[in-house]
Amino acid sequence: MSRRVIATDQAPSAIGPYSQGIQVGNFVYTAGQAAVDPTTGQLVAGGIEEQTRQTLRNLEAILAAAGCTMADVVKTTVFLTDMADFKAMNRVYAEFFPVAPPARSTVQVSALPLGARVEIEAVAFKAT
Repeated sequence: MSRRVIATDQAPSAIGPYSQGIQVGNFVYTAGQAAVDPTTGQLVAGGIEEQTRQTLRNLEAILAAAGCTMADVVKTTVFLTDMADFKAMNRVYAEFFPVAPPARSTVQVSALPLGARVEIEAVAFKAT
């Protein structure tokens, strides 16, 4: 089974020794994405809603580079620094997955890189 690195300048560059995404067979695995603006490399201004929106745009860009859409996502993991943000994150998340949303886990963590409030990773299935 082949392994292919997914990379795009439409999402933030990796800030460590990892790939934005990896495709193995029909599956695409993304690295966790935060609300980093790919043009500036800085965390976007605003609260949890703005951060969730940028995070999901970054995921969307990586998936597009792999030939997938958000509709191909089968599983996500959401990391929040404060569970009080859960409801607001959910509202924005639902905009990106309006029909048959993927399976999901959401966990609270003590901190995220760059002081982000949310990070999301995804697994997509790319139909042949």
